[in-house]
Amino acid sequence: MINGSLLRDAILSAAYTLASQKQSVDELNVFPVPDGDTGTNMSMTIGAAARELEMLKDPAVSETSKVAASALLRGARGNSGVILSLLFRGISKGLQGKSEASGADLADALVEGVTAAYKAVMKPTEGTILTVAREASEKARSVAMDDNDALTVFRAAVAQAKETLARTPEMLPVLKKAGVVDAGGQGLVIILQAMLDVFEGGPVKKPEAAPAGGSAAKPKRSAVAEADGDILFTYCTEFIVLKAPGCEDALKLRAYLESIGDSVVVVDDEEIIKVHVHTNHPGNALEAGLKFGMLTKLKIENMKEQHTAQVTEAEQMAENASYVPVDPDIPYGFVAVAAGMGVQSLFEDLGVNNVVTGGQTMNPSTDDILNAIHATPAQTVFVLPNNKNIIMAAEQAVKLADRRVCVLQTVTIPQGISAMLAFDPEASFADNQVNMTEAASRVQSGQITFAARDSDYDGHNIKAGEILAMENGKLAFVEKDLEKAVYKLTRSMVKRDSSFVTLIYGSDVTDGQAEAACELLKSKLSPNLEISLINGGQPVYYYIISVE
Repeated sequence: MINGSLLRDAILSAAYTLASQKQSVDELNVFPVPDGDTGTNMSMTIGAAARELEMLKDPAVSETSKVAASALLRGARGNSGVILSLLFRGISKGLQGKSEASGADLADALVEGVTAAYKAVMKPTEGTILTVAREASEKARSVAMDDNDALTVFRAAVAQAKETLARTPEMLPVLKKAGVVDAGGQGLVIILQAMLDVFEGGPVKKPEAAPAGGSAAKPKRSAVAEADGDILFTYCTEFIVLKAPGCEDALKLRAYLESIGDSVVVVDDEEIIKVHVHTNHPGNALEAGLKFGMLTKLKIENMKEQHTAQVTEAEQMAENASYVPVDPDIPYGFVAVAAGMGVQSLFEDLGVNNVVTGGQTMNPSTDDILNAIHATPAQTVFVLPNNKNIIMAAEQAVKLADRRVCVLQTVTIPQGISAMLAFDPEASFADNQVNMTEAASRVQSGQITFAARDSDYDGHNIKAGEILAMENGKLAFVEKDLEKAVYKLTRSMVKRDSSFVTLIYGSDVTDGQAEAACELLKSKLSPNLEISLINGGQPVYYYIISVE
């Protein structure tokens, strides 16, 4: 039998184990676009339960499972995190009222969890975390019919989970082509194995200690996010030199740049020299480059300004958890998820009451969205997730809210904007739901970002750092020139009846670059198109393009 304290320790150990291995799970993601990352989302989700479980003293197994399920549900991030929370929610239902769990109890609880998860996914895909969980639960139930020992049943479930995980590449061709197993399934196997280790008498994994003299190391840290005082050289300067005939060796340029700055990168071939340097004197860097030939693709950015913007963004993320609940005293209100000061301001101008900071790579939790809903003074709150990996978390908030909530299935920022423009305060709830959904579906959405990893995806051989053009959520093409990518993608999206094009540029694009891209569109596309340029300030996406 498994008691509540043992189950508590097992879940705690699983949370800390996954936290230590989340990066390896993240790296299994096949799609090269920067995303919320499966391992990170699952780790943050179960990590929310760890905080609650640590406070339990001598609980019954039903109490442990209930506390875990409630915390996971509120802390769920991304689709994988939501599915994980639903598995534990079902397990809690299966263990309700029990002080200890037998093998049959565990098997029934696992089946309950799988049923809950499958119900929540509109179109379940086999070869994912769902399949791993389902086959594990089926194995557990089969073994429990002959042996009611809890350890025997759970051990069989874990063994089946591993076997199913190994077969996920045979179920999903995209996994087989990439030579990886499903990331969500891998995360679940890590959790189940860590729990089994504790059930078998192994030690409970402890949280990893922070490095001496500092906080826990954070992968994927950005240099511009360092403290303002740590930025010795203010200007990130980049340019390309078109080599003049008989120009000197590029090593001389590198040597000079290293004398006036740091983070120097100088790469050359027969025709060009590509330069990157952090310096307090960008003019001197450009003058030095001119000695080797003509300059092109100039980009100079103030890293201290970037740092300030990132600090503001981080502060806004923290504010997501500090909304003040208000009574609903107006008919309709709105919550939108968005990143970037310009994009957030745009939604606020359109009437959104609360903007939850988040999006690609920053999936807010169910609780973040719920807090924003409760801080919206409306009897009916429309939620615009604006990202496919946030919809499930938003839908879980519906069940927890104290007022009517309608989650619109917006998967891009342009869809969210179009939905807001279609809202009619005089119309009924049902009419607004239909009209806003239809408006979102009509807009053509384009996104230009970068490849986060090398990948062979959908017929494209992609290298990390290359420019990716997404049309309505699907990879359209790979490019090396950003301005060319903007034109090609917009041209493919414009139809005969298109009237409006909106170009929203992000934090990694300068005003000059954005204006040049906009002018290119105006010069090459139909003069009947109305083309607008907005400084969105969003991360991850160089450009978000809307065509209507």
